[in-house]
Amino acid sequence: MHPSPGLRHTLPRRLLPCLAMLGVLASCDEPPKPAAAQGAPPPPPAVTVVTLERKEVPVTTTLPGRTAPYRVAEVRPQVGGVLRERLFTEGERVSAGQPLFQIDPATLEAAVRRAEAALARAEATERAAGGTATRYRSLAQAQAVSQQNLENAEAAFRTAQADVMSARAALETARIDLAFTRVSSPINGRTGRSTVTPGALVTANQAAALVTVTQLDPIYVDVTQPSAALLQQRRDVASGALRRPSIDLASASLILEDGSRYAHPGEIQFSEVIVDQGTGSVTMRAVFPNPDQLLLPGMFVRAEVEEGVTDRALLVPQQAVSRTPRGEPMAFVVNAQNVVEARTLRTTRAIGTDWLVTEGVVPGDRVVVEGVQRIRPGARVNPTERAAPVARAGS
Repeated sequence: MHPSPGLRHTLPRRLLPCLAMLGVLASCDEPPKPAAAQGAPPPPPAVTVVTLERKEVPVTTTLPGRTAPYRVAEVRPQVGGVLRERLFTEGERVSAGQPLFQIDPATLEAAVRRAEAALARAEATERAAGGTATRYRSLAQAQAVSQQNLENAEAAFRTAQADVMSARAALETARIDLAFTRVSSPINGRTGRSTVTPGALVTANQAAALVTVTQLDPIYVDVTQPSAALLQQRRDVASGALRRPSIDLASASLILEDGSRYAHPGEIQFSEVIVDQGTGSVTMRAVFPNPDQLLLPGMFVRAEVEEGVTDRALLVPQQAVSRTPRGEPMAFVVNAQNVVEARTLRTTRAIGTDWLVTEGVVPGDRVVVEGVQRIRPGARVNPTERAAPVARAGS
């Protein structure tokens, strides 16, 4: 502080140096100005990065599907008659050849006895005709009978032989029909509801099935895949981008309706050769073991199909990928000079918490995963590598 002109004239001259010294001391008590106000640059922002490296990654796709029975047998009678009894409990498991129904066999037992009698008659006629033909051959050699009589005797013998064969076939048919009075299950499986009760009259090859037997172990799962995705998958396999043992066979796993994962893995058996014109999709059929019969026909499931293994793509964390105004995926990369670069990516699918990226980055690039809001392209940053996740005990 400085004395005013009026005070200079009133104060003694020996006090002026003291007042000047007091002004210097007061100026020393003022706080210093910050460095930013003095024009010094701010420190670079700190970011967390992940260094990309190639790894063999199994590529999977999730497809919707429905379960279908492995085999279905609609049991119908092959002979007519009155149903005497039902030999199974509805809903139980049955084995191939296990009797299910018993039809009254009385009329067919009589048909068997009638066929046996006809066979006995035919065999007796055959023996008589055979003896006559033998005698006529001896007489014909002695010219005691004409050649015409010999030919007639031999023709009668051959006719009798044919009658015996016919009678044997009729007897076999009668016995088969008698066996059909016991209606058996043609396959292993589980029975459904029975449509008839004892006392009902059934006919051969009737339209209504007596019962349906369904084989549930193993079980089919029919899944649908867009034809465009199937074409791209086949191209990737042909070019070597995807490695798999076979272009048609692949392993699969199931996610059930309640979100739980099915314990038994399955396998894709084949894919249809016709594309559905309405949906543009192709149906693929997988087979899964079903020992506990947890899967029932008609259930909606999701199948995770392993398309193959790739080592030509990179995994970029999803938190590092954002979208440009045009909707293209992009990420910030820190170069060797610690300067931020914006990269446009080409992502194919999500694998866990990462994107599978085929273009835009290369192995060794450092991708920013934390601190993206504080940076812009061309800015210098202070990168720190993200620590690897610590494995839990027992995992």
